[in-house]
Amino acid sequence: MFNRNEHYPKNGRVILHIDMNAFYCSVHEAVEPALYKNKPIAVSGSVEKRRGIIVTSSYAARAKGVKTGMQVREALKLCPELILLQPNFDLYRQFSRRFMNIVYEYSPLMQAMSIDECFVDITGSSQFGTPLEIAERLQARIREELHLPCSIGVAPNKLLAKMASDMKKPNGLTVLRKRDVPRLLWDKPCSFMYGIGGRTAEKLTKLNITTIGQLAAADEAFLVKEFGVNGSWLKQAANGNDDSPVLEDREPSKSIGHTTTLPYNVTSFAEVSRVFLNLADQVARRLRRQHMVSGTIQITIRDPSMKTITRSFTLPTPTENADDVHKTACGLYVKHWKEGNPIRLLGITLQSLQPRETAAIQLDLFDYKEHPRKEQLNRTMDRIRDKFGESAILTAGMLGDDPSSLIRNHKVRGTSLQMDHLRVPLEEEKE
Repeated sequence: MFNRNEHYPKNGRVILHIDMNAFYCSVHEAVEPALYKNKPIAVSGSVEKRRGIIVTSSYAARAKGVKTGMQVREALKLCPELILLQPNFDLYRQFSRRFMNIVYEYSPLMQAMSIDECFVDITGSSQFGTPLEIAERLQARIREELHLPCSIGVAPNKLLAKMASDMKKPNGLTVLRKRDVPRLLWDKPCSFMYGIGGRTAEKLTKLNITTIGQLAAADEAFLVKEFGVNGSWLKQAANGNDDSPVLEDREPSKSIGHTTTLPYNVTSFAEVSRVFLNLADQVARRLRRQHMVSGTIQITIRDPSMKTITRSFTLPTPTENADDVHKTACGLYVKHWKEGNPIRLLGITLQSLQPRETAAIQLDLFDYKEHPRKEQLNRTMDRIRDKFGESAILTAGMLGDDPSSLIRNHKVRGTSLQMDHLRVPLEEEKE
């Protein structure tokens, strides 16, 4: 009699890494196949830093030499028929949530790493089949229900699962066991190992450690001497060992932040205040959407030479109000930045988050009457924006010609690492 449990280790784990292939372009192909299916397309032209740069390209475009990070004009020389698309992060977030909801059905131990990839621990999911059957079913469902390709790695830990999913694209399904590591990985350069960046690989090369196999055989004490505590990890990883758990990601954020790169050097308090107003508006909006309040406000300032400072202030009373965030951010700026010094990036991050319903908000004699009015105003404004869009209600101070004024445009603004769409209750998700 067939026993599924025989396919699961008694003491180990079974981890899947699901990686959506050419995600942004694949979403456009899925939504409008008549226009884009199997055609060379590329997403480009996001605001500020990405203008004129290829963000991602379809596999048909990649076959023509179009690569991520390439200048648009260079891509068009290689592929004159290339179809250029503006990013649509609202659409990407919808599909991200949908594919992760499918994955979540097979195990609650799912950890989103970005908008288009996640780990899932299926060690306790034998009721759904063998690990390979679950991986095949996930791949088939994502393809049939969402019309999207994905690659899946199956392994005993997160490190090997991630590396396995990278081995075959698109639509790959790869099993990578620890016993396979010497045969499949040890002849590869160190930079091939997930978690080893360019600088670390360069330093390893200078130490005459050029392959993963050489790294696996290196003296651990020597690696610790050269790389600190990371040295132990390097040796363990090269041998295929990784004990890091899959952390369920469907929990409130630990922080909520926005940064914006400015197209020119900002030097006046008036300009800084207006950018902070836009940032405060959106981080507070995201905070309320997660039913949280913040106890600490942090600002980030970067000058044209890329020198960056962060400064924070802990509030006497947690808040969800944009005006509190804006006032605190401006106060931090005045205290810690010399007026007239050029600024190229500004950011606001809300920290020390806690659920609104359990937060102990102590109101003083002057605030207790005003607080309910602010709450009601926030709720009313949020409902109007939910229905009519983020720009339905603005103050005059928010208007301008820099990217912070576009921060409310969720269609063109976004990053692959922003995970708010997975933390909002399903019934609250905007369609």
